[in-house]
Amino acid sequence: MRRSSDLSPEIAEEAAWWRDAVFYQVYVRSFADSNGDGVGDLDGIRSRLGYLELLGVDALWLTPFYRSPMADHGYDVADPRDVDPLFGDLAAFDRLVADAHEHNIRVTVDLVPNHSSDLHEWFQEALHAGPGSMERARYIFRDGRGFDGSQPPNNWVSVFGGPAWTRVPDGQWYLHLFAPEQPDLNWEHPEVRADLEQTLRFWLDRGVDGFRIDVAHGMAKPEGLPDMHIQAQAPGVLSDDAHDPRFDNDGVHEIHRMIRKVMDGYPGTMAVGEIWVKDDERFAAYVRPDELHLGFNFRLVEADFDADAVRSAIEHSLAAVALTGTPATWTLSNHDVVRHVTRYGGGTAGEQRARAMTLVELALPGVIYLYNGEELGLPNVELPDWALQDPTWERSGHTERGRDGCRVPIPWEGTTPPFGFSTAVNTWLPQPNEWDHLTAEAQLEDPGSMLSLYREALEHRKSHASFAGTELEWYGAPAGCFAFRRKGGGLICALNTSGASVPLPPGQVLLSSGPMDGDQLPPDTAVWLV
Repeated sequence: MRRSSDLSPEIAEEAAWWRDAVFYQVYVRSFADSNGDGVGDLDGIRSRLGYLELLGVDALWLTPFYRSPMADHGYDVADPRDVDPLFGDLAAFDRLVADAHEHNIRVTVDLVPNHSSDLHEWFQEALHAGPGSMERARYIFRDGRGFDGSQPPNNWVSVFGGPAWTRVPDGQWYLHLFAPEQPDLNWEHPEVRADLEQTLRFWLDRGVDGFRIDVAHGMAKPEGLPDMHIQAQAPGVLSDDAHDPRFDNDGVHEIHRMIRKVMDGYPGTMAVGEIWVKDDERFAAYVRPDELHLGFNFRLVEADFDADAVRSAIEHSLAAVALTGTPATWTLSNHDVVRHVTRYGGGTAGEQRARAMTLVELALPGVIYLYNGEELGLPNVELPDWALQDPTWERSGHTERGRDGCRVPIPWEGTTPPFGFSTAVNTWLPQPNEWDHLTAEAQLEDPGSMLSLYREALEHRKSHASFAGTELEWYGAPAGCFAFRRKGGGLICALNTSGASVPLPPGQVLLSSGPMDGDQLPPDTAVWLV
């Protein structure tokens, strides 16, 4: 236990290991299966810690492994203070944390405070207690509209498709911004806050180093639950929630201050929020000194492979945290978006562009979040209809295929599925036969592989003096290109998204994402110079 309430500011700053850390997101179901049931688990992760240490990451982010009916693959939590038998038990979790720390890797875990599972004991009590009860007050139940209450209380829609309200047999409706199996908690209720504090302390006392907070811009709901403006989702992944009453309400900041107060009692721990907020000033409010330590900014995920779009994403991300002294966070993929090899065009071109963007990302000051498998260059998988499990597939009436394509299990070794992920022939999502050249085993000794690029880049980022400094200086560059320099360290990163080779900035090449063209930077390529 690391609890302390009398830490000096100087020591607290030294404990801020996360300010330039490289996190590795483990989608637990898909990382490594230790017991042959086709689903990844905690002991499976533990068996691959040597690989993660070799890769060069500083910390893990584990997706939910708590007791759950798995309606949303663990993000519907029935008991936030226990391990689902699918993934192991508390002893397995303790072993994983202890072994990870032996490998100098910290462990952070997902926290899901916006909603619970519909099988959580609280929700079951709410269903049985009836309208007006204290049990029902822990959630957001309302009478319906219309003369007989048969219409939902407002017009809110679920993120997964369809209405955000479900009617129960006694006539009332409950709110679920996601699946019906994920009822939203009422954060005005003191028991909800007390329960989250208990959950925080439970895992912190077990040695976790921090939390990733799911839907960190949710939780607080506006008074009166006014109707939303229904409009088509704009292209891209980062919507502007400025006029969406479902998210980014000012009351959410009080919740984050409560979380931070608990975290401050555990030196060296941190919390990062999933914040789908586009406005820079609204985003900055989440990373004030008494709120989140870090905030996921998804602008780099949204940016096309275009120098101007990537530069704009970088500048906005830095501006959003400039006034708070908080490091920016950078990520190219996660379990909710199409893998970036595929986003950048797929095939050879997608791989080349992904390699280039990896160097751009790792050259930036701040915190990096990698998604398991991206270091192998995994693309999204076009799965057959029968294999799809994401609730979005059903909720959309089979019009949106959902997120399963980026969640296919990791290929470790061998030439045929399951590629060392499991001893089971059938894994929870099927792997493509053609992944034999993408296994960790196949790439480990290949100096030209994606894995080797990641390992070398991460080693330079950790050890080379040119990566010092928190500010960037931009160079003039040809159309379709950019170059920036890290103030303080001097690293130069140049990117060419145009169709022709361009002259290199002055300097000695430290690392390039692909073959160079003499003193020219080829298309779809990035380079580091010192």
